[in-house]
Amino acid sequence: MKIVSWNINSLRKRQDRLLGWLKDTQPDVVCLQETKCTDEQFPALELRSAGYHSAFHGQKSYNGVAILSRTELSDIRASLCDEEDDPQARVIAASAGSTRVYCVYAPNGQAVGSPAYEYKLRWYERLRVCLNRDTTASERVVVCGDFNVAPEDDDVYDPPLWRGAIMCSDGERAAFRQLCDVGFIDTLRLHYRGAGPFTWWDYRMLSFPKNRGLRIDAVLASKALADVCTGAGVDREMRKGKDPSDHAPIWAEFAL
Repeated sequence: MKIVSWNINSLRKRQDRLLGWLKDTQPDVVCLQETKCTDEQFPALELRSAGYHSAFHGQKSYNGVAILSRTELSDIRASLCDEEDDPQARVIAASAGSTRVYCVYAPNGQAVGSPAYEYKLRWYERLRVCLNRDTTASERVVVCGDFNVAPEDDDVYDPPLWRGAIMCSDGERAAFRQLCDVGFIDTLRLHYRGAGPFTWWDYRMLSFPKNRGLRIDAVLASKALADVCTGAGVDREMRKGKDPSDHAPIWAEFAL
């Protein structure tokens, strides 16, 4: 079972790129972030023709998350379990067979200490409480998405430059660690040690050609899945070409 997470940075703008990539790679489950389209605009019929069922939660121009699956999805929930009123479309969960899938797009936070930063930390706590309530160690659960945090210095091309900045601050990294402490394992780090690979590169200053990136996307797996994780990586090729997203897809494979 191959599960992929990709911040597509506007689904309507990159729909053809997505459909071509699905045809070429045929992953079992795909979690998309920053779809930036309303539910009425979501291309469910086109994706179904491509062989994928979909669950989606969107809003106009901002945010938006979706789960695509080659098998039918069930038990879909487009909110966190606390049911707190939140107009930002940042999480959706669904079951693909016996695997529970969460697709998340964490807040950026804007600047350390800002109101947006405090919202980000509160959002992380809400997600942690939800996952702790909804999952057990014996369950197959993945939490995929753009976490807007580079968890360790190895996830940053220039750690001294970024130390303490947004996406690399102590508070954000602590929030990510506490999320994992609920019982999730960062699948990429099961297979890679040392610096990189990265998943996000700024559009400016030739950041991608110079590989000045961050790894802010992840596929987190419960122990039951992490124990059978046979591979993980980043599809760097999808950051190339005409008009790409600023993120590349990150993936993990499981022997199920």
